Amino acid sequence: MSTARILRFAGAVALTMAMPAFAQEAGAPATEGGAPAPAVPATADTVVATVNGIEITLGHMIALRDRLPEQYRSLPAEVLFEGVLDQLIQQTALSEAAGAPTQRTEVALENERRGLLAGQVVAEVADAAVTDEALQQAYDAAYSAAEPQTEYNASHILVATEDEAKAIADELKGGADFATLAKEKSTGPSGPNGGELGWFSADMMVPPFSEAVAAMDTGAISDPVQTQFGWHVIKLNDTREQTAPNMDEVRDDLTAQIQQKAVQDKIDAVTASADVTRSVEGIDPSVLDDQSLLD
Repeated sequence: MSTARILRFAGAVALTMAMPAFAQEAGAPATEGGAPAPAVPATADTVVATVNGIEITLGHMIALRDRLPEQYRSLPAEVLFEGVLDQLIQQTALSEAAGAPTQRTEVALENERRGLLAGQVVAEVADAAVTDEALQQAYDAAYSAAEPQTEYNASHILVATEDEAKAIADELKGGADFATLAKEKSTGPSGPNGGELGWFSADMMVPPFSEAVAAMDTGAISDPVQTQFGWHVIKLNDTREQTAPNMDEVRDDLTAQIQQKAVQDKIDAVTASADVTRSVEGIDPSVLDDQSLLD
């Protein structure tokens, strides 16, 4: 278990054990007279406790609170404050009581520090990458030259042979209900839903299917169409022209794309400029499972 997971687990356990007492005290008046205690101006460096001369600051509390499970972060503020502070006092006292760190603890701390610092860089790069200009450029690249795209709403009945498909097409052209036949005879996953496929663009379907749909009039029933899945009888329910979405509709997607590219570019750049030497020759990869090396 990583150091971070140990700390989160320990914090959760401590809060769970202490919650009943905290909950009872949460409604107590802040002063003897019942008036709320005056607010104290605070910063991340504000000292909230000392343990054997070691300072615990409000910053330590905020960082620990942020890493607790959601069920604890949603506790009332006064309950969570006391629980987090008690947990940090306990951790500090325990860490003072510890002897020399084991090798497992040392490497876990090193990994945790590297991970946190790497995460800091990733967050900074991701935040800086998303500007109005970057969003507009990404939007223009994706949609400015996009032509309106025809989308289709169709239903189909899928069977194994051409003869079955021909018989079904004849029934439909004779007035049989499409949804009823689809439920009775279609082997496709849409069969129980009456064969309905919903809205789709041509590139979402295999070519023989999309080509057949594109050539149909609304309300028409196709002749049997063969694909690698079998034989289809298709009904075109409707068509529409899908224009480019506005910026607000795709802002989240564009933001994710911009951030992903910026972060990957940063990773590639710092890795390429780093002096990296791999020394793994002769090491059996299965040794990664040997926990005894850290005991």
